[in-house]
Amino acid sequence: MLNDRDIELFERLLRDTENRILADYRHLTEEALENFNDSRSPQHLAELGTDAYEREFSLRFAESDQHALEEIRDAIRRIDEGTYGLCEDCLATGRSNTKAAIPKTRLREIPYARTCVACEREREARKPG
Repeated sequence: MLNDRDIELFERLLRDTENRILADYRHLTEEALENFNDSRSPQHLAELGTDAYEREFSLRFAESDQHALEEIRDAIRRIDEGTYGLCEDCLATGRSNTKAAIPKTRLREIPYARTCVACEREREARKPG
C-alpha cells in the first residue's frame, strides 16, 4: 500500500509528466498547423507528399500525447478519490485494497497504471490479434 509520502511523490511525478507532455503536444500541433498553413507551395509533387507525411506524423504523435494526458488526468482523479495505486480489475473481482495494490516499481515506470502486471497480462491475452 502507498503511504501519504508515496502519494505526494507520485502526484508530483504525474503533474511533471503532464506538463512535459502538454508542452510536446502544443509544439506538435503548432508545427503541424504551421506546415499546413505555410504559404510557400511545394515545387515538386514529392515535396507535397513529404509535407503531408510530416504533418500526419506530427498529428499522430499529438493524438498519442492526448491519450497519455487523459490517462494522467484519470490517475490524478484516482489520487483525489483515494483509489490511486489500486488495480481496477482486482477491485472489480472483489479483492481487498491490500491484495489489489499495484507495486511501486510498476507505478514508477507507469505512474498512471490502472492495473497490476498480472491483470494487464490477462487483458493483453484477451486482445484479438
